[in-house]
Amino acid sequence: MQRTLFQISGAPPSWRVRLGLAFKGIQVDIRTLTASDREEGDFDIRKLNIRGTLPVLMDNDVSVHNSIAILAWLDRQYPQTPLFGATPDDALEIWQLVMACYDDFREANRQLLTVAFASHGELPEKGSFEADMLEAGATQAHVECRYLEARLSDGRLYLCGDHLSAAEALVYPEVRLIQRAAATKAKLMQAVGLGDMRQLYPCISTWMDRLEAMPEVAGTMPGHWAETPTVN
Repeated sequence: MQRTLFQISGAPPSWRVRLGLAFKGIQVDIRTLTASDREEGDFDIRKLNIRGTLPVLMDNDVSVHNSIAILAWLDRQYPQTPLFGATPDDALEIWQLVMACYDDFREANRQLLTVAFASHGELPEKGSFEADMLEAGATQAHVECRYLEARLSDGRLYLCGDHLSAAEALVYPEVRLIQRAAATKAKLMQAVGLGDMRQLYPCISTWMDRLEAMPEVAGTMPGHWAETPTVN
């Protein structure tokens, strides 16, 4: 059986699918593309997804795109180790958290990290569009992290109980990207109160440690992150 995932390394949509596949123990070939590959490369991704967006999962002759659709399809096609729970109540809890992350946490990080990663470590000029965007993103990111911290404070192993789920696949990349920004844009992230996730959100940090101890999760990390980061 031939399975190939076309992805952009480190992009949350692709990362979600990598994690979902890992949780289920499904092996795939990984083909990493860049934005320029999609426009100029020898392989036209639009033959698989007319919108030209990634990720795209090819499973024999089936082409599935959009990260949430891929995760849902995987659960139907390969029902072992369900990502969306085994009961209606499980599914409700997981889907609600998945969509809250998809809608709210992703938007918070889009604003926060667009400014952070594009900077050279300096705070944008007060009153500028970038400063307002950074502040709005950081404020909402704190809201999302406080909610997750409260969920995990009751001693549960994972976000929706004692089993990995699609919630981990959605939330983990967002938190890990904040950590990455804190490591590479330390001054800026400290200024918006996200310089030390371990101190601010200990339950989230324990949950992250639990995930990162799993080889299948470690295997999804962006390859270029193994390089020593430049700190601004």
